[in-house]
Amino acid sequence: MMIDEVSVFHVSMPLTAPWKTSFSVETAIDTVLVRLRSGDAEGWGEAAPYAVPQFCPEWAAGAFILIRDVFTPHLAGREIRSGAELQQLLSPFKGNNFAKAAIDTAWWDLSARLENRPLWKMIGGTSPEVAAGADIPVQESTAALHDGVRAAIDGGFSRTKLKFRPDSGFEMVASVREAFPDMPLHIDCNSGFTLEDIDLFRQLDTLGLVMIEQPLGWQDLIDHAKLQGELGTPLCLDESLTSLETVRQAVEIDATRWVNIKHGRVGGLTEAIAIQRYCVRAGVPCWVGGMLESNVGQGVSLALATLPGMAYAADIFPAGRLYAADLAAPDITLSVPGTITAPDRPGHGFAPDPDRLCSCTVSAG
Repeated sequence: MMIDEVSVFHVSMPLTAPWKTSFSVETAIDTVLVRLRSGDAEGWGEAAPYAVPQFCPEWAAGAFILIRDVFTPHLAGREIRSGAELQQLLSPFKGNNFAKAAIDTAWWDLSARLENRPLWKMIGGTSPEVAAGADIPVQESTAALHDGVRAAIDGGFSRTKLKFRPDSGFEMVASVREAFPDMPLHIDCNSGFTLEDIDLFRQLDTLGLVMIEQPLGWQDLIDHAKLQGELGTPLCLDESLTSLETVRQAVEIDATRWVNIKHGRVGGLTEAIAIQRYCVRAGVPCWVGGMLESNVGQGVSLALATLPGMAYAADIFPAGRLYAADLAAPDITLSVPGTITAPDRPGHGFAPDPDRLCSCTVSAG
């Protein structure tokens, strides 16, 4: 397809409640939206590296400038026939995966819209029904945490993820396990620990967790392999897995026994699909993570989660969970408890509401 026009928006979306993890407390999510036009058709993509570089070295304002000033002149007016060709065009620019992902996911949405096909079918999804998990940020009290887990169970969610930071403590997770012994449970450490915390992880290893997500440094593979050798509980890497190559290396040295796939973190849907296919061949279970994106980004996650080999409920949030009103329409809702159905509309199925986009936009180009 010919890329006739590239538009980029830096937006800030206020959360209904603070989102507390080991690296920050977010009250709004800063994200970057990209619109690609080809003739009369348009496609939307999104990547959410947040307002400052704490999850990774990227941040939304920087990604916006890079897309506006470097990627847009490089891509506008070009014929781009595949996601692989797009990635090759962007390959001279090192890193900056979130910025690349915003472009890449817009390309896939536009391509599917031009073919008048749902994105999930276009990429080989096997069923539109996607299991969604419950994610609970760090809470101020054990009672509040238990209330969150109970609400997840009542809502029909098949698993619960607890954000975990150094001041959370073993007792917090142990109390949840004791109160809800049958709920599949894992913790997400967001790179908040080191190997000096090995005794804590040995304690956590006794709780029957499904996995421990990203316990150590965001660039590390070696120490994760050392930690995995000391534990029975599988480790799952997130921040450390930035490409198919790092996934392969992590699997080969036993640094990860689960793979969290985020299209933003790995540079887009093109690389995410390649990672999913590798995981299926290697027999490594994988699942779809999220960055608290609007429904534009979540629409891509929904499509990704329909692929075979996804062995765990995805990080996809229904309407009302994060935002009073999502930036993009239509709403994402549960089709049955704990399940979201990927839309049968062309593309990923979502686009920004013009008024909401205007109210949230920090910069546009």
